[in-house]
Amino acid sequence: MTIPSSALPEWWQRGPAPGIAALLQPVAHVLLQLRDDVPAAVAALTEAQWNARPAGVASIAFHVRHIGGVFDRMFTYARGDTLSDAQFAALALENAPVAAHDIPVLLAWFSAQIDERLHELRRVDESRLTDARTLGRAKLPTTVIGCLVHAAEHGTRHYGQLSVTARVVTVTAAPHESPTPPVAP
Repeated sequence: MTIPSSALPEWWQRGPAPGIAALLQPVAHVLLQLRDDVPAAVAALTEAQWNARPAGVASIAFHVRHIGGVFDRMFTYARGDTLSDAQFAALALENAPVAAHDIPVLLAWFSAQIDERLHELRRVDESRLTDARTLGRAKLPTTVIGCLVHAAEHGTRHYGQLSVTARVVTVTAAPHESPTPPVAP
């Protein structure tokens, strides 16, 4: 019998991710948690909800693409590589709306991005974590671990925004539901 991930402790409470260096465990735990949380947060949303931008905030479609794209880009920089034309093209499309039939494809891509990054984390030499790296065209200074930690941090930041947007578009779609009023002191 498989236990649903929602019934399990968060990934950081499940022990080390196999084959990943000790200093990179927090990055792995964030990736694993996002692989569970993002699909769960968007599972019941309609195409309109995926593309909604209440009060002008970014859409769910943007956040899912952006989280996966940030992982791809930051791990590229961590390897010491520059972004490819394909990565720039993907970045330019992050704000595009998503069609209902493409939502499962986008979620599969998102999960694959995480699986690829976990595979990549297993190959990172812990002794090279402080090696210098540069970001973008401006060649901003950072390190291997700086790139990897930023990928995880940035992903969680956008997941937070995604989860709030998902709640807002769900409540907006069902006006008969009202948010729970605050408890009086």
